Amino acid sequence: MNHNLTVRGFVSLLWHGSKAIDVLQASLEIGLLDLLDSGPITLGDLNQQLNCVPHRLYKLLDCLESLGLVNREQNVDDMEEARYCSTEPLKEAIVAVLGANSIERDRDKYQWQEIYGRLPEVLRGEYSVSPEAFDWPLRTPEKIASFEFSMAAGCKPIIESFLAVGNQLWNLVNRNKPVRVLDVGGGDGTLACALVSNFPQLYVDVYNLPELSSLVTEKIQKCSEGDRLNFVGGDFLQEPLPNGYDAILFVRVLHDWPAHIARELLIKAYNALSPNGKIIICEEFRTSERLAIQFFWTYFLTGVDSCVSRLREIEFYNRVLYEVGFEKVQIFPHSFDLILAEHPGYLN
Repeated sequence: MNHNLTVRGFVSLLWHGSKAIDVLQASLEIGLLDLLDSGPITLGDLNQQLNCVPHRLYKLLDCLESLGLVNREQNVDDMEEARYCSTEPLKEAIVAVLGANSIERDRDKYQWQEIYGRLPEVLRGEYSVSPEAFDWPLRTPEKIASFEFSMAAGCKPIIESFLAVGNQLWNLVNRNKPVRVLDVGGGDGTLACALVSNFPQLYVDVYNLPELSSLVTEKIQKCSEGDRLNFVGGDFLQEPLPNGYDAILFVRVLHDWPAHIARELLIKAYNALSPNGKIIICEEFRTSERLAIQFFWTYFLTGVDSCVSRLREIEFYNRVLYEVGFEKVQIFPHSFDLILAEHPGYLN
């Protein structure tokens, strides 16, 4: 957050990262973040409301300031007159990372310790993450289910993005008519359930490996609109995609594969769509923010050559979609950007 730091200062903060997390956890627990988000507020008022020792809280706030998370104004020598406010809303962001169900906690269950301290060997090709720790493509039902659970844990911002722009998407697909959607690599069905629950014109088939049938079926049974959900088993690397759909979704799928395979999958989608069909791509397109949030997978998968997991620039898909034959590519910016493109047989 603190963009004014030198490399020396930044690396110092990295070294003390576990202590910084402790500062954030304490700030959350005592209610400090709520007060900072509604600030400016003086140290004296903070002490009174939080029942803290003044000079101790001042030091905690210095820690937050060093991280670039608070602004401080102190025009007089009286410490308690110093005024604080958050540089941007803190509580929601910090709960998203430190909360019990955060994606960071979920990712930490993977055996990243296998490469910790051994990156020079990994980079020279002398050592890799073992298949027991992470194998790609995943080969056992247990590992597939565990991975899909991780993907579902990070599905909230994706669902929010679809809800924010969904009416535009589906109206463009097939106005005022039922819309058949194929969610390619659709995980355990979390996104599909959210889509049918919020857009009554949608009928969504989750396309994934046959080993995930029971996992998706369980999600369908729990979904209030499960009668508009279905599971279709298959392997998109080995087979053509099922055809006859009005829309095909690739959500956090294409970035896991090399460019030539991503292109092949887009060709398969082109061949599978109805003449008036649409393709919708939703990924973590490359930005500084998304690189930071993706840091764990970038680090861990350094030792897994078979999984690309590459955050691509949005321009890559814009170019390849046209090359494959799609038309009228549109971008819908949100927390997760969406790209919409038309099959050339689209009927206005």
